[in-house]
Amino acid sequence: MTEQHILEDIDPIETKEWIDALESVLREEGPDRAQYILNRLTGEASKAGTSLPASITTPYRNTIAPEDEAPLPGDIFMERRIRSIIRWNALAMVMKANRADSTLGGHITSFSSAATLYDIGFNHFFRGNDGKQEADMVFFQGHISPGIYARSYIEGRLTDEQLDNFRREVDGKGISSYPHPWLMPDYWQFPTVSMGLGPLQAIYQAHVMKYQHSRGLIDQGDRKVWAFLGDGECDEPESLGAIALAGREKLDNLIFVINCNLQRLDGPVRGNSKIVQELEGVFRGAGWNVVKCLWGRHWDPLFEKDTKGLLVKRMNEVCDGELQNYKANGGAYTREHFFGKYPELLEMVKDMTDDEIMNLNRGGHDPYKVYAAYKEATSHKGQPTVVLAQTVKGYGMFKAAEAQNTAHQTKKLDEESLAQFRDKFGIPISDEELKDLPYYKPAEDSPEMQYLRSRRKELHGDFPIRRRDCEALEVPSLEAFKAQIAGTKGREISTTMAFVRALNVMVKDKQIGPRVVPILADEARTFGMEGMFRQLGIYSSEGQRYTPHDHTQIMYYKESQDGQILQEGINEAGAFSSWLALATSYSNSNLPMIPVYIYYSMFGFQRVGDLAWAAGDSQARGFLIGATAGRTTLNGEGLQHEDGHSHILAGTIPNCISYDPTYSYEVAVIVQDGLRRMYKEKESVFYYLTVMNENYAHEDMPEGVEDGILKGMYKLKSHTKKTHKKQVQLLGSGVILREVEAAAEILFNDFGVNSDVWSVTSFNELRREGLDASRWNMLHPEADQRQSYVETCLDGKGPVIASTDHMKLFADQIRPFVKGTYNVLGTDGFGRSDTRAQLRHFFEINRYWVVVSALNALAKDGVIDASVVSEAIAKFGLDPEKPNPVIC
Repeated sequence: MTEQHILEDIDPIETKEWIDALESVLREEGPDRAQYILNRLTGEASKAGTSLPASITTPYRNTIAPEDEAPLPGDIFMERRIRSIIRWNALAMVMKANRADSTLGGHITSFSSAATLYDIGFNHFFRGNDGKQEADMVFFQGHISPGIYARSYIEGRLTDEQLDNFRREVDGKGISSYPHPWLMPDYWQFPTVSMGLGPLQAIYQAHVMKYQHSRGLIDQGDRKVWAFLGDGECDEPESLGAIALAGREKLDNLIFVINCNLQRLDGPVRGNSKIVQELEGVFRGAGWNVVKCLWGRHWDPLFEKDTKGLLVKRMNEVCDGELQNYKANGGAYTREHFFGKYPELLEMVKDMTDDEIMNLNRGGHDPYKVYAAYKEATSHKGQPTVVLAQTVKGYGMFKAAEAQNTAHQTKKLDEESLAQFRDKFGIPISDEELKDLPYYKPAEDSPEMQYLRSRRKELHGDFPIRRRDCEALEVPSLEAFKAQIAGTKGREISTTMAFVRALNVMVKDKQIGPRVVPILADEARTFGMEGMFRQLGIYSSEGQRYTPHDHTQIMYYKESQDGQILQEGINEAGAFSSWLALATSYSNSNLPMIPVYIYYSMFGFQRVGDLAWAAGDSQARGFLIGATAGRTTLNGEGLQHEDGHSHILAGTIPNCISYDPTYSYEVAVIVQDGLRRMYKEKESVFYYLTVMNENYAHEDMPEGVEDGILKGMYKLKSHTKKTHKKQVQLLGSGVILREVEAAAEILFNDFGVNSDVWSVTSFNELRREGLDASRWNMLHPEADQRQSYVETCLDGKGPVIASTDHMKLFADQIRPFVKGTYNVLGTDGFGRSDTRAQLRHFFEINRYWVVVSALNALAKDGVIDASVVSEAIAKFGLDPEKPNPVIC
């Protein structure tokens, strides 16, 4: 009997009877029957009003008993030898980088604690791309990158020069600081160092793999998604925020490995409590299989002696801050403060030296225990698995870093600690050589190299590795979107509906239709997409186990196991993570997919900006649709919902191509171009379109405007009369273009001003092109100078006025390329709820403000008298003392 509670028991005899009965059931009928009985007992206790524990945790010891551990195959001594070499090269690489330039930084203590966790994965579990199925996916913890590089180095995949240039990425000779697919496109699969994003992405990656498998798009076999993270990283909401999805969907293709070294970047994770127990309760409650790998095999003899459960009781009592102290302060301290709490425990270790007590290892450093945990994780069915592996941060670094609060900032070791590190791990480098920090690589024909290569051969090739290329898709031509190009013949629709119609063309296309995945965060009906429920079905891992109350209607809510739509609930981060998994499927599964995530534009880049940046790093391909966009267009929702800045945020991501179209034909041209670039030409870009919920008539596409739509602007119409001597250029985008069109007519009819009206589909793309032209001109001062596209279009013909439903900065981006006076109107300030007309007056972007701004520009240029501006202000009833919307 090993339960700790006997020590506090008021009736030990009765307790023993219950435990004996449970042991009998386990022995005679197995764990399933025991689980059933425990569930019944719990139910009866609950009915009787008995208080039950808030979370289910187990004693602070390994989940897998020694007798149940799967035996570790292979040569354990050879693996330790290889692991030690990897440790050394990782340390040498970071230290060399900081000797050359102390500003480069680098981290070594996270990998030192996790080396065994990764080594067992590389030697026995992580499958490469050379087999019958695609490779496993591993989300490596960002700070451990030196260890992964060090392994690739001795495999011959990286060179001395690359290691010498760790964190020197500019000239292309070095290797990136963290996992960055953009910088190392043949190597890293996922960017993860922005903590919390790796776990979140891993969950949705596993979710999407099940989705693809259920739809028959690809046989995912028994591929696994591994996510390695730290216990401190679990403080990030993104780390644990979606674990219920994994449990609910029974994602048994997903494995979390949490390196519980009990330290954050500055100190203990839960100094006053126990992070392992906390995580166990959270994951068990979310439906995960939890495997605790806390104590190494050197503890096993002590557990065998622990017939009264005292050792487990002591382990349960000790908080994480003390566990850290034991490793930091040595064997004598541990003897006194850990074992010394109870005389029986002190007696248990009386024959052990202080060094032997110090060497009582933790589970995450014991390859036997780690292998057994991983074997359980990969074979477990019906649940995702989390391995909670206890380690020591800075393991092997002695007084320089081991279990120190300063461990994370350690970038070098003092001479004594460096020599101790070398000796501990048996690296054949002399004292004289030590000062130069040489890398160590065994000879090509050495047993170490032969073993290393044999393990990877058995696991189907190199790892990590990223696929750059994929098949090109035959995408529909612009002719396929002729209904969107033809206009609405007087019928009023929104650009949101125009996009939904274009989406219908995509899903019905015989070539790409099955690859198109509409993704929603619970807003299909808002965007007019409910017709797709019945047409495509909503993916559910369980199908539809109920009859929806609207089943008699044409557009009823239909879930199915092979549904095409991903309806991710009120969860923008989760929906974006699904989009990202599909947007990188061309690389990770050799299966190009066309994800289309449609959402309230306010809740896009602002809410999930870190994931959007990861999408850029990951070379994602797909469509993001910011619906109900604009500061004044979603007029009834108020401050929290009105977007005037998503394009500015989108513009910060270099490979995000963003557009703010006004008319249906513009939407069609942009969507078709995105399909061509991303899926036929295989460019690593992704598209962001803002679409609006305001209804108006759409005209036929003017002839020859396609190129201008894609470049960012084209002349929509001109108001010209020879007798009018005054000229302005009017720019607009989105729904405010229509206000600009109206302003042009007022200027022409009431003030005798000619104008060209330009539809600006992308100020962001115009700026990028303009900056590129300016850079070329600077670097080629004696060559014929290039004109930006903006300059070519406007050609200095009168002052320029721009008005949009976004902040002034959005249109102001092109100011360097506009000759002469340039006035910009925009929606700076907080949004609010009112009618569209009131809001556009409040933000000073409607037709009347455009007219006044144009007249003001003409007055500034000396073309008209300032009194004309004053007359216009009075005519339109504008209040010169009106508060500035930016600050009111």
